[in-house]
Amino acid sequence: MSDQNFARVLRGIRGMPTSDGAGVRLTRVIGTPALPDLDPFLMLDEFGTDRPEDYIAGFPEHPHRGFETVTYMLDGRMRHRDNHGNEGLLTPGSVQWMTAGRGLVHSEMPEQESGRMRGFQLWVNLPARDKMTEPKYQEFAPERIPQVMPADGVGVRVIAGQVGDVRGPIVQPATDPLYLDVELAPGRDWAYDLPDGHNAFAYVFEGALTLGNGEAAREVARHELAVLGGGRLLRLQAGAQGARLIVVAGRPLREPVARHGPFVMNTREQLMQAFIDYQEGRF
Repeated sequence: MSDQNFARVLRGIRGMPTSDGAGVRLTRVIGTPALPDLDPFLMLDEFGTDRPEDYIAGFPEHPHRGFETVTYMLDGRMRHRDNHGNEGLLTPGSVQWMTAGRGLVHSEMPEQESGRMRGFQLWVNLPARDKMTEPKYQEFAPERIPQVMPADGVGVRVIAGQVGDVRGPIVQPATDPLYLDVELAPGRDWAYDLPDGHNAFAYVFEGALTLGNGEAAREVARHELAVLGGGRLLRLQAGAQGARLIVVAGRPLREPVARHGPFVMNTREQLMQAFIDYQEGRF
């Protein structure tokens, strides 16, 4: 098969250490000067620490409007509550896909005082027609996320999208997302056909791997995000220590983005209205 059919690394991005909420330490990978966004993705944060002082203050009440947040817990326990009466507990392996829509105020607080806290939060834009929709949640405990072994030494948790005949539980027609947690044993390789027309990235959070085929192949190190392009066939080959990564893709919206803090709209006027609505208690 021609190398032109294989996805390749267009850019490699290293995350930027930062803090959010009430001082939670994390690494921001999308949403930085190096990669402000990757339509429809607005932000990707990785959090991971054994030090309670880095996460114990959590994310007290804060508002959102106009986009979705996707929280994938690898380790630890996080309690969320909002001003619409919703409440839930994220445990290791669980996923919450929250559609903020027209607006809500919520908190995300650790439900532990020691031990490891690790996971990802991804922000996904909403199209203009859906920005003022009613808020909603898609929450899935670990046992509801299907796991497949598409090749020897390769395990995949299918959060959204499809691997073979197995579909993930998350559904969002606007961006038709793919979200996979892929683990490869040392030296193992796997090829996967990415959705046509989607923007896609791979982020390695354990080990290292080679991405691509032939002369276009490139090593992707731990804590590095690879913006993907070229062909649709994604080829991954783990290094000597194996590798674990998330592979994420979404249909681009190609709409104007006006954003400030927790609000993401299409125009400056809509953004100003979001601040007014929040201040006047209309969330």
